[in-house]
Amino acid sequence: MTPEDALPLVEQLYEGAPCGLVVTTEAGIIVRANQTFCNWLGHSLETLLQRRFQELLTMGGRIFHQTHWAPLMKMQGSVAEVKLEVLHRDGHVITMLLNGVRREHAHGVFHEMALFGTIERDRYERELLAARRRAEQLLAQTTEAEAALQHAKQELADAYHDAQRRAAFAEQMVAIASHDLKNPLTAIKMATQLLERGEHREKERRLLSSISHSSERARRMIADLLDFASVRIGEGITIRRSPTDLPRTVDQSVNELRVAFIHAHIRHLSRGHGELDIDGDRLQQMIGNLVANSVAYGDLAHPITLTTDLQPHAAVIAVHNHGPCIPERSLPTLFAPMTRASSHRDPVRSIGLGLFIVSEITQAHGGAVTVSSDAVYGTTFTIRLPVGAGAC
Repeated sequence: MTPEDALPLVEQLYEGAPCGLVVTTEAGIIVRANQTFCNWLGHSLETLLQRRFQELLTMGGRIFHQTHWAPLMKMQGSVAEVKLEVLHRDGHVITMLLNGVRREHAHGVFHEMALFGTIERDRYERELLAARRRAEQLLAQTTEAEAALQHAKQELADAYHDAQRRAAFAEQMVAIASHDLKNPLTAIKMATQLLERGEHREKERRLLSSISHSSERARRMIADLLDFASVRIGEGITIRRSPTDLPRTVDQSVNELRVAFIHAHIRHLSRGHGELDIDGDRLQQMIGNLVANSVAYGDLAHPITLTTDLQPHAAVIAVHNHGPCIPERSLPTLFAPMTRASSHRDPVRSIGLGLFIVSEITQAHGGAVTVSSDAVYGTTFTIRLPVGAGAC
C-alpha cells in the first residue's frame, strides 16, 4: 500500500475539514457545504442547500456583505480574512473569518469559501484590549492624582491667602464698629432719649422717633458686625449663661420690638414655665434678628407670631410670619453670612448677617435652628435649645 492509499478519501477530507467549506452561486445560493460548517451552525445539509448565504448572517453582516466583500469578490476575484457574524440555528451569533475566491466553471460562476472560527482569536483580542484599557486607566489615575495634588496645593495656597484676607477684614470691622460707630451712636441715642422727655410738636415727635428707631437699627447692625468679626477671627460667639425666665424674657423683647416696629403686629404665645440656663441678652438678640427678618420679608397685613414652648428636655422658640415663601434654592445657604433669600432691599436689614448670628448663638448654646417655608402657611424659624432641671 502506498502512502497515498493510506490517506482519507477526498470526500472525507472535505466533510471533516477543520474549517467550514461552502460553495455558492454568484447570487449567493448555497449549493454545497461541508459537515463542519453544518455542525457549527446546527443545521443539516438539507436545510442549508438552496438557501442564500446572506440569510445566515446578522443584519450587520448582510449589510457588510452587500457593501463590501460581495463587490470585492466581483472586482478582484477574492477576499481574505473578512470577519462575519453568522447566526446559529438557535439564534446566537458565531463570529467567523472568511476567505473566498470567485471561480468560473462551465456551468457558471461560483464562490468557494472557507470559514474559520475566531473564539480563541476573539478571546486574545479581548484580553489585549482589556490590558490596554487597564494601562490607560492607570495612566489616567496617575495623571488625575498629579492634577489633584497640584489642585490641592493651589487650594491650600488660596486658603492661606483667604485666611489672611479674612483676618484683616475682621480686624478692620472690629476697629470700625467699636471705635468709629459704637460710641457716637450711643451719644445719639442718649441725646434722643433726653429730647423725647420734653414737650414737642407732632412733627418734632415724629423726627425724634425716626432718629430713635434709626439709631436702634444701627445698634443692631453694629452688634451683628461685632459678632460676625468675632466668628471670623476664630473667637466665636461668647455667651454668659444665667438662670433666665424664658416667657418673661421673650415678653420683654416683644414689648421693645413693638416700639421699634410700630407698623408690625407682633404677638407672643407661650406654654410652660420655668428658667433656662442661657444668655438672656443673646436670646433677645436672636428674637430681634428673627422679628426684623419677618418685618423685612413678611406680609405685615398679618401678625408676626412668637411661640415659646418649654418641654422636659428642650425649649422651643418659633417666629412665624406670612408672606412670600423662601425659594428652595436659597434654603441650603440661608444661614450663611452676607446672604439674602431675596434681592429686595429693605430699610430693616441691609448687611445679611441676622440669620447667621442667630445660627451662631444657637450653636453656642448647643442647640439648632431650622426653617420651613410654604406659600400657604408662611415661614417659620424654629430654635431648639437643650434645657436642664427647672422647666415644667
